[in-house]
Amino acid sequence: MKSKGQGIKGQVTWIEGNQMPMISEEGEAAPERKTGEPIQRKIIIYPLTKISDTKMENSLFTAVDGKPIAEVESDEEGNFEVELAPGQYSVFTQEEDGLFANSFDLNGNIQPIQVEKGNWSELNILVNYKAAY
Repeated sequence: MKSKGQGIKGQVTWIEGNQMPMISEEGEAAPERKTGEPIQRKIIIYPLTKISDTKMENSLFTAVDGKPIAEVESDEEGNFEVELAPGQYSVFTQEEDGLFANSFDLNGNIQPIQVEKGNWSELNILVNYKAAY
């Protein structure tokens, strides 16, 4: 990974299906579920964005006010890195039917992350809109 500059780096993983805790027929807890499989995705960085500045349909964002600041593709292992100016951003993944993000702060900001001068902020993204908990 880069040592100069600043930005966001992390990994994108995918999980789907039933993630509810289960008990085996023997009455023991079932083995732990996976935390997700690494996936390739386009990651789109917007200025810090509130839920009220978007349109949503079926757990995906279909419209976001404003223009993206940066885009980056994760590799086969889901790893990504994007250099950004210091500031606050919202991070989405590009899915077939829209944009995905599942983290929000108390002010209604979508997947907020702070980039500080000279530091790399880590963001691991679990794409889970097809999972049931």
